[in-house]
Amino acid sequence: MGAERSDPHGARPSTAGVFLAFLQLGLTSFGGPVAHLGYFREAFVVRRRWIDERAYADLVALCQFLPGPASSQVGIAIGLAKAGLPGAFAAWLGFTAPSALALTAFGYGVMLWRDAIPSGLLHGLKVVAVAVVAQAVWGMARTLCPDPPRMTLAVIAAMAVLLSQTPLMQAAVIVSSGLVGLAFRGATPGDRPLPLGVGIGRGLAAACLAAFFLLLGLLPLAAAAFPSQGLALVDSFYRSGSLVFGGGHVVLPLLQAEVVPPGWVSDDAFLAGYGAAQAVPGPLFTFAAFLGTVAGPEPNGWAGALLCLVAIFAPSFLLVVGALPFWDTLRRQPLVQRALVGINAGVVGLLLAALYNPVWTGAIRAPTDFALALAAFTLLVFWKLPPPLVVTLTAVAGWLFLA
Repeated sequence: MGAERSDPHGARPSTAGVFLAFLQLGLTSFGGPVAHLGYFREAFVVRRRWIDERAYADLVALCQFLPGPASSQVGIAIGLAKAGLPGAFAAWLGFTAPSALALTAFGYGVMLWRDAIPSGLLHGLKVVAVAVVAQAVWGMARTLCPDPPRMTLAVIAAMAVLLSQTPLMQAAVIVSSGLVGLAFRGATPGDRPLPLGVGIGRGLAAACLAAFFLLLGLLPLAAAAFPSQGLALVDSFYRSGSLVFGGGHVVLPLLQAEVVPPGWVSDDAFLAGYGAAQAVPGPLFTFAAFLGTVAGPEPNGWAGALLCLVAIFAPSFLLVVGALPFWDTLRRQPLVQRALVGINAGVVGLLLAALYNPVWTGAIRAPTDFALALAAFTLLVFWKLPPPLVVTLTAVAGWLFLA
């Protein structure tokens, strides 16, 4: 694993460097949160070596525990570790802005986009997600599950999640994997994991955690005491970002319950926006930008989009900044390291289960789909072509052959 370990004493990327790296991912990362984790691993573990494999898996495990969009939280954590609080914001902005801008524009009435995008092109983007997630499972399993006990634990974790596909089961699998990991005495890594280099103190971290809970409790009271459409939007979207485990798709029913019954957004507009959200890269939580654009009464348009977008992502930002300094210390303790041996194997199992459902089941419908996914996997793993190029080639192939 030495080739994939980051150098904590090497040059740290600038805030602009973090922004540009995540902007590239924000423009090309199709396929949902699990695929995003695959893109992140390729970009920051394998190519740039900003973070090593173990630390990356530890971040993924932490973000599985936190409510909100796991892939965006992992990105915020990487930005925080490499360039402090400005880096965390730059990572979030770069990864989020492209899809947020596209959905805001769609919300302004560019409804023809839905019919103008060829169906084969969209299907090709779903197919390439299979290859991206398979590459992530392949690479992480080789590093984190190098022996039969850990590989068996990963398979059992995948089976459990497939049999009960709920966020509660995912959390239970991670906790159980950590307990099993305590028994893997011989599998504990011999070297201490490298520190993430989080440059913020525990005082600020504790303040962020306190702010998260205070806002969660006070915003509903403020919205009831001071009737305001803007405050009501902030309350609804902040709660949606705070109380959802399991990623972007899980937040959709909660958002629909928040914006459709009060009449802020029609059911038809909600479904149209959701369809558009499937066609853009980046996190699905940027669907909030579309809802803020079309919501009524004012604020809506650009102001509503920005308000709802910041409100739904604010909990993730506070939680990551609040939890990461404590997590970076905990993960280097011997007992926690042993638990992480099992947790990391469980994370591989979660990715393996997600490779089947929803990634495989949503994309592979015919032998031609599987052939295209296999070709994309070969280009990524064996020819080591850049993911953006493979995404483009697969999307064009889907347009030509899968329409």
